[in-house]
Amino acid sequence: MKKYLTSTIDFTEVVDLYDEVPLWSAPFGLKLLEYVNYRQNIIALDIGFGNGFPLTEIAMRLGEGSVVYGIDPWVEATERAKKKIAFYGIDNIKIIEGVAESIPLNDQSIDLIVSNNGLNNVNNLEKSLEECARVLKPGGQMVITVNLDKSMFEFYNQFEAVLLEMKMHLEIDDMHRHIYHKRKPLDVIMKLIDKQGFIINDLEHDQFNYRFAHAGALFNHYFIRLAFMESWTSIVPKDKLEFIFDRIETRLNEQAKAHGVIKLSIPFVVINLTKQ
Repeated sequence: MKKYLTSTIDFTEVVDLYDEVPLWSAPFGLKLLEYVNYRQNIIALDIGFGNGFPLTEIAMRLGEGSVVYGIDPWVEATERAKKKIAFYGIDNIKIIEGVAESIPLNDQSIDLIVSNNGLNNVNNLEKSLEECARVLKPGGQMVITVNLDKSMFEFYNQFEAVLLEMKMHLEIDDMHRHIYHKRKPLDVIMKLIDKQGFIINDLEHDQFNYRFAHAGALFNHYFIRLAFMESWTSIVPKDKLEFIFDRIETRLNEQAKAHGVIKLSIPFVVINLTKQ
């Protein structure tokens, strides 16, 4: 008998795993899923799948007969993804604990590559794209999302203004280097993509916004503390840290008073590619 006719999901147990996609990843991922060419009996690769998205969703949509590899160096996240995979009974996923700069798969062995904001987090984007081109078959599809260099410009403008007030020009340079490393300008990304011989089929711009009642709420938000705060605080000397962020809070709160809210813009693109 078919598995789906006999298996059920236990609502008393699913709550521990029922978080298909983090709030941050959702806007990017929903766009990415729209561009995937879902075909039977293909081999796919998800780069930077974190705790399982879009890895599990892609695997379930492709179904039996297809194989989906997931590569990510975050051990704790991959362990959680494995729990989801086992609980949902997904049989067509193979996990690789590794990095995109060195993908342990054969040349021209993959039909589809996806990366939902994962390539933003690699150490070497050029090498990672080179590896994608190596493992992808001619005619294969790659769909990626990346948030752009103007992400959270409302915060960075205030950060730079405070550093400028204090004549901390070296720290301003460090801030711009940090942004460039994590979120390269689109023209730079496109040049690296073109260098690997990909054909661009679609490039869609989109944006979502994070809104906060005041600066304290922004800085105490768990995802801001998880993904951004350490890199922000590392830019300034420890003995000036509290003073600088107090000034940033004041400036952001003035912005909230004037506009009713603090808004952080997250512009991004989804790029649908074919390997020549």
